[in-house]
Amino acid sequence: MLGDWRRTHYSSQISPEMDGEEVIVMGWAHAIRKLGKLIFIILRDREGTVQIVVPKQKVEEEIFKTAKEIGKEDVIAIKGKVIANEKAPNGFEILPIEIRILNKAATPLPLDPAEKVSADIDTRLDNRFLDLRRPKIQAIFKIRSEMLKSVRKTFYENGFVEVNTPKLVASCTEGGTELFPISYFEKEAFLGQSPQLYKQMLMATGLDRVFEIGPIFRAEEHNTRRHLNEAISIDVEMAFCDDKDAMEMLEKVVYNAFVDVYENRKKELELLGVNLELPNEKFDRITYDEAIDIANAKGVELEWGDDLSRAAEKAIGEEMGGLYFIVDWPTETRPFYTMPNEKDPKICKAFDLMYKDLEISSGAQRIHIYDLLVERIKAQGLNPEGFGSYLEAFKYGMPPHAGWGLGADRFTMVLTGQENIRECVMFPRDRQRLTP
Repeated sequence: MLGDWRRTHYSSQISPEMDGEEVIVMGWAHAIRKLGKLIFIILRDREGTVQIVVPKQKVEEEIFKTAKEIGKEDVIAIKGKVIANEKAPNGFEILPIEIRILNKAATPLPLDPAEKVSADIDTRLDNRFLDLRRPKIQAIFKIRSEMLKSVRKTFYENGFVEVNTPKLVASCTEGGTELFPISYFEKEAFLGQSPQLYKQMLMATGLDRVFEIGPIFRAEEHNTRRHLNEAISIDVEMAFCDDKDAMEMLEKVVYNAFVDVYENRKKELELLGVNLELPNEKFDRITYDEAIDIANAKGVELEWGDDLSRAAEKAIGEEMGGLYFIVDWPTETRPFYTMPNEKDPKICKAFDLMYKDLEISSGAQRIHIYDLLVERIKAQGLNPEGFGSYLEAFKYGMPPHAGWGLGADRFTMVLTGQENIRECVMFPRDRQRLTP
């Protein structure tokens, strides 16, 4: 068993220059070749693989015997000496002094982490713990982790406070989005579809700039490669700001994440075959009217006031490419809390951030005036009484504010070149999948 052993090095931390040094490596038996009196074991850990060479003539009998017992995906720990060898992977191998089998893997494996046998996505997700052992899959989540680290860093550098809002709520946020009802003692409650109402309420507290990275739940019966019923949202709200300020902050967050992934995750990008192109610091902007014109010019018929269809998104993305904002949306297409334009109330101060044909963020300047907010709630067929706690915050000094939500899962798709959002979530929840 493990005993007093502890890993001294990951595979990537060992080099030929360490020739003769003693190390302890731990991981899984990725591949095994037994050639009579010579055994090769490829040990895989989080950072890569390392070759263990076990020649019968150069190791103790017990070590060779243990090596012969190792099966694929067994958990192993090896204490040994680094041997520089130009013919070995990475220019070195390890000659074991002692081998410990920490746990045996059952056979046959339901999935091959070595990727010698391909599997469809459902089989992979059913056996996600094995799928996540694959270096390419781990690369996706290392890039995702780098992105989230970058996002938080940008927020803290720009004076934001991280908050956590409730996910058990008494009413809907926007209306129109299906909710997951749950039993909350003797009351009905729902899983939160967005922290929207709470982050707006926080603008009345004087915290000024808040962000939250947390789950959102939407009971929409989608069955696409772009939607999930549980997702992670990066949410922002900024007081004493308007829609342009919010877009500027979104540009910073997204641009910095691109740069940090590009600079710090070259190995993972290469493993995925992704040639990540850095965007400009300022993204292109087109109006909703211009977007409609582009779609119509490409044969996708849309009338003013329509939401963008999938075909329209593809047509516009083909024309624009990369990252771009769509601004000045029709007021009636947006949630009740979106601030109408003072000069032309038919349009509002809302924006979407697109990457080619994929919406990755949506935001707006919010209504901060109580009477206008109640009016807009009623105009969308909702009852203000259902928003009592939320509306109270607007009676006693709510500053102008704006914000947005950025889909962490979709942003990961962009950074890793994935076409299916399920690839970017460790244990995705969609219409069919509730386990594992």
